[in-house]
Formats: sequence, structure tokens, C-alpha cells
Amino acid sequence: MTKIQCVIGNSADRKVLLGFAPAALLFRHSFADILNEDSGQGYQRRFNARHSQDFRRYIRLPQSSTPPLTLNLRPNDEGAWHVTEGADGTAVLTIAEDAGKILAQVDCQHRLGHMDELDVSLPFMIYMGLTVREETEVFLTINGKAKGLSTSLLDFHDAQIADDLAKDRPELFAALHLHNEEVSPWYRRLDLGGNSTSGLLRRASLRTMQKAAARFINTSKILKTRSPEHCATVLLNFWRAVVEVLPDQWNDSRKHILTKGIGVYALSDLAADLYIEAPDQQKVDRRYFVNALGDFVHDIDWTSKGMVKGLGGEEGANELRDRIRTTRRKKSVRLVSNG
Repeated sequence: MTKIQCVIGNSADRKVLLGFAPAALLFRHSFADILNEDSGQGYQRRFNARHSQDFRRYIRLPQSSTPPLTLNLRPNDEGAWHVTEGADGTAVLTIAEDAGKILAQVDCQHRLGHMDELDVSLPFMIYMGLTVREETEVFLTINGKAKGLSTSLLDFHDAQIADDLAKDRPELFAALHLHNEEVSPWYRRLDLGGNSTSGLLRRASLRTMQKAAARFINTSKILKTRSPEHCATVLLNFWRAVVEVLPDQWNDSRKHILTKGIGVYALSDLAADLYIEAPDQQKVDRRYFVNALGDFVHDIDWTSKGMVKGLGGEEGANELRDRIRTTRRKKSVRLVSNG
């Protein structure tokens, strides 16, 4: 068995162990709980090998140092670990020989990722017995403003710990509804920031879809009269209609903009326009959107070299939306004239 001498104390209201240990030992007994987008389990970002290798090179340099690694000993009933407290504020962490990886890497996965055979001494702070939910909350607190951390990953975790997501963040609720519903064309196709084995190679991010849903909500004012659940259903019906009317453009995502940020934003604004124009907003369903879209969308070049050429970002999406509106007006005038 392995014994690690520690100091025991409190980090605010949580009891923790503080100490030092060889990097290889901490690597051997720890793991990163990376988010699996298909199962929804885990919470860490994708592993970045280059980031980890950079730290490995740095920590071996003279005068190098690092803040304490943050880990957690998850609750166990099999005697994999136990802590013996001394009378003078010291403690001994005992890890069974066959315990394996019992330390969750709350904030250190890239620092430990390539340290499997290095004995360089590293400081640590180990929580004892946090649940996965509590770990996630600590992770979010530490990394909420971290440069390079996926905003979609943070959004996903916010959704997991929210008490009433539909009420508190209806735009995120709608985006996740599109991601989680099997009948949705976006089913498991939004990039959450973790690892996934399913979905398109080119996917919009959860943050993109959340911002697009917010555009729909703000323009349509739907939440003034309808529930967040109804709003999410309307958006689902809209995207199902888009795929039904423009199947080739949807399936060839590399050459078309329907699944790219600029297209997602502009189409969400279009969904708001169509919702506002509906004779009976309570009956805005997939069929309504199919009929409304079918009147004009084939007059629009949805390729990356079409009317979107040279545009980018949310300002570009606004310009694209205005161009779509112009196309609609012109088509409407022609239909009236021909009638």
C-alpha cells in the first residue's frame, strides 16, 4: 500500500489534505473524468496533448513551479483509501495496493497527463468525498473564466446543476432540447466540449445554438405568452422543417452554411419572423414552417460562396438575415404580381 504524509485543514467549508508527492505516483492513482457527450457522464474538457506536453517540458526546467494540483477522493465502500488524522494537524493518506485510479483530477488533468514516469515533486490539495456534482461545481468555480476553456462545456455543466433551467436560462434549455431530442436534426450534433463518437464532423457548438435561441426569443417575444417548453418545441419544429425543405443543403454541410454559426443565427432570426407572422401562433408546427419556407428558400444560395460570401460573425449573420428578408419581399411581390 501507499502512504502519503499530509497536513489536514479546511478550504473554506471543505476539509482537505495538503501535501507533496512524486508526479508519477499522483499520475498512477488519478484520472480525468472527461465529459462523454453521448452518455452525458463526466465534466472535464477534452484532453489537449500539446498543452500537457508543454507543462511536462516546463516543470523540468530550473526554477519551475506550479500551484497545487486539485484532486478529489471520491466516496468508496471498498477500502480503496482511508485517512488517519494525527493530533497535531497532520494526516496520513493510505491507498490500497490494488486501488487503481481513485483520485479525480478536478483541476490538473493537463499537468498530470504526461507525467507517468517523472518523480518531480508536486504540491496537491485533495478533497475527501466530494460527489461528482460537487466536483463539477468546484471545477466550474476554478475554470469559469479560464482562457481556452470551452464555453459550451461550461454551459452544459450549468444546465446539469441548475434547479430550474427552463425558467432561469430558457435559451440554454431550448438549445439542449434540440441536442437531446431524437427527432431533432441536431440530435447529438452540438459540440458540448467533451468527447463524442457520434454526430457530424462539423457541428455547431452548444454556445452557438444557445445564442441563436436567444435571438429567436428576443425577436419573437414568445416567452411573454408561451412557456419555455413551448418555445423549445417551436424551434424544434422549425429546424425539422429546414431539413425537410433543404435536405441537400443540410446534408452537404461542408459546402453550405445551414449548420455554421452565421447560418444558425440568421435562420433563428428567420424563425422569429415566421412565428410573428403566423395567423395562429398556438398552431405553429412543422407543417406551418415547411409551407412558409417552401415559398422562398429555394431562391437563396445557401452555399459558402453565395450571399454569405465575405460575411462572418454575428454582424455577418445580421447582414445575411437582412438579405434573406429582402429575398422574401421580392418573392412576395412577384407572387402578387403574377397572381
